[in-house]
Amino acid sequence: MYIPPHFEQPDIEVMHDLIRNRPLATLVTLGSDGINANHIPLHLSPAPEPFGVLRGHVARANPIWRDLESDADTLAIFHGPDAYISPSWYATSRRQERLFPPGITLSFMPTVPSHHR
Repeated sequence: MYIPPHFEQPDIEVMHDLIRNRPLATLVTLGSDGINANHIPLHLSPAPEPFGVLRGHVARANPIWRDLESDADTLAIFHGPDAYISPSWYATSRRQERLFPPGITLSFMPTVPSHHR
């Protein structure tokens, strides 16, 4: 995923704070039926350091657990505060006719082991 350098957040504790304060993630998987996106509350356990482990629960009726069982790549997206930010708040250069204000989003690709009973 492309992240412009001026939006990059290298501080893991800041990312952990966002996950703890806004635990509802959009979990995106690629399964045999195509792309699946589900809103799943995820709990962050800080160990093992430095990244920790995300844990969540899905109902057996939700087909996403089959995607997780197949070791497919998974994308977890945590959304920060949402509000409209007017482009007039940002300076533009002569080369830019339009400027799209940034949203606050944290995205990463976790390794997801599946555990079910």
